[in-house]
Amino acid sequence: MTQQSIEQLSINSIRTLSLDAVQAANSGHPGLPLGAAPMAYVLWTKFLKHNPKNPKWFNRDRFVLSAGHGSMLLYSLLHLTGYESMPMEEIKNFRQWESKTPGHPENHITEGVEVTTGPLGQGFANGVGMALAAKHFAAVFNREEFKVIDNYVYAICSDGDLMEGVSYESASIAGHLKLGNLIYLFDDNEITIDGGTSLTFTEDRTKRFEACGWHVQLVEDGNDLVAIESAIREAQNVTDKPSIIRVKTVIGYGMPNEGTSDAHSDAIGDVRVAETKRNLGWDEDKKFYVPDEVYAHFKESTDRGAAAESDWSHLVEAYAAKFADEGNSFKLIMNNELPADWEDSLPSFEDVEAKATRVYSGEVINAIAAKIPNLLGGSADLAVSNKTDIKSSVPFQSDSFEGRNIYYGVREHAMGSLMNGMALYGGTIPFAGTFLTFSDYMRPAIRLAALSELQTIYVFTHDSIGLGEDGPTHQSVEHVTALRAIPHLTVVRPCDAHEVREAYRIAIKNQNSPTALALSRQKVKVIDRDKFADASGTSKGAYTLAEASTGEPTLIIVATGAEVGLALETREELESENIPTRVVSMPCRELFYRQDESYQQEVLPDNIGARLVIEAGVRLGWEGVIGKDGDAITVDKFGASAPADVVFEHYGFTVENAVAKAKNLIS
Repeated sequence: MTQQSIEQLSINSIRTLSLDAVQAANSGHPGLPLGAAPMAYVLWTKFLKHNPKNPKWFNRDRFVLSAGHGSMLLYSLLHLTGYESMPMEEIKNFRQWESKTPGHPENHITEGVEVTTGPLGQGFANGVGMALAAKHFAAVFNREEFKVIDNYVYAICSDGDLMEGVSYESASIAGHLKLGNLIYLFDDNEITIDGGTSLTFTEDRTKRFEACGWHVQLVEDGNDLVAIESAIREAQNVTDKPSIIRVKTVIGYGMPNEGTSDAHSDAIGDVRVAETKRNLGWDEDKKFYVPDEVYAHFKESTDRGAAAESDWSHLVEAYAAKFADEGNSFKLIMNNELPADWEDSLPSFEDVEAKATRVYSGEVINAIAAKIPNLLGGSADLAVSNKTDIKSSVPFQSDSFEGRNIYYGVREHAMGSLMNGMALYGGTIPFAGTFLTFSDYMRPAIRLAALSELQTIYVFTHDSIGLGEDGPTHQSVEHVTALRAIPHLTVVRPCDAHEVREAYRIAIKNQNSPTALALSRQKVKVIDRDKFADASGTSKGAYTLAEASTGEPTLIIVATGAEVGLALETREELESENIPTRVVSMPCRELFYRQDESYQQEVLPDNIGARLVIEAGVRLGWEGVIGKDGDAITVDKFGASAPADVVFEHYGFTVENAVAKAKNLIS
């Protein structure tokens, strides 16, 4: 068989596997796999450095299918290249219950899937984060004769990806940082679900990316394998710019309705499947069929990947022998392990003055940064306010990739998505800050971090009406509750320095899900932990901070964040009037509800119905704690522009109001 014929046979195997799977599921997106199969074939057989026998090999190239709706393209490639996670049974089980082939790729379900994609633009931005992480590790660990990190990040993206604003945000920062290890293939088929891109997307994409500092090429024919290969090789030679290759394709290539929006999605029916196979020169009676010579052909490329990993493993051992400290650190990072004594670096916060919890957060970050070198920070142009700078490091820039302070600019959405990419690359613990209100701008990325089981840490400051004079546009009211609504996201609102320290202990240990910290702008007193309970209960989400003087409370006050101080003052007043009052600090509802029933009853026994919740946010979500006989001091309208203490007083966050509500509960 000639080289040309085996290549075409391999490409059509990708196409027909995808087509059969979509038809069997009676749903899916056949258009992209049929149109983009040639570029994917070239990339995976001639360039992509990976080893299906070890999908997590650290120095592998990363491939991102940003256009995740075309998932069968990726699943077909994983099957043909021999990933154990993708036998033919899984291809046949496309989009079915508990399959390894869900409708859109999910990294935590299927080995070989690097990124959970589907929401357009996210994969594009995740790839930038991956490339950023690779550049950082290369700068920190590589030596002239030991290039232990030298991989590329590749992606296939679509018109829809480029329309989403997050792709522009991340393209802008990638160009600024000169990420030459980033190579994207743009499936430029000019079709969306609603019709041609002429309906809405007519800008010059080439000029857009050139303006962002990217190297741009055009391949006029998406079936021209030589031109595609040549373009990728040229992109590899451009070391100071990210690259995007516009590949003009025909969506649904070979289908009767190729090149139209009708070819984008949905099963096309048995009759048209047969016609498509005939158009591709394929036996229409064979379903889920791959010729033996195609398997053998793909194995040649994966054998090269296995050999490359073997060579790299020897290189790492030689590197560790010559550079012992760097080698040990590198191996910890590769294995996602923490230094054994990192917790010793957490500050004790003894005899410290009242400060905002955002300030305590900055102190914790700088205390642990030396012990955890793969902790990479950043902010969306608010580092001074968020206190996220690692003072011992320098900015991450194109001439200082070793820097640990990433300046994302006013790009909250890209920031969240790049953090996901960094976490997905492996080895990094990314954290970044912005005002809590602007978590709305990055919510899609936070949700995907939770879905993808990623360790990302969000430092959200200015967490309530305590922001004061900036007014309701910047004062968070509903945001903590909105974050709590995201499954698998741990939201911690600490009340003082000690709980901030414990919040970071939680976040650093929380290796399989993201953590969001809600931190104050206004100062809070450091609670006397000799007088009241220590902060170790933070790890359980809620704990009895101050017990009733009698040991049998008549009333329980539950508070979070800065309002815990108000709860303690209220308790003092109530106790002076012989009303036994317990104060429960509940920095993290999610963690509390994960505790066993006996602990929950110990903290919030059912037989005490007089409960007062105090939180400077919406009441929604607190109903289970408040119960049928309780009450709350919350904020169920937007804030106002005035000094923080004035706003709090007008919104009822005073000892007088809290005492009055408490007495009403027990009257």
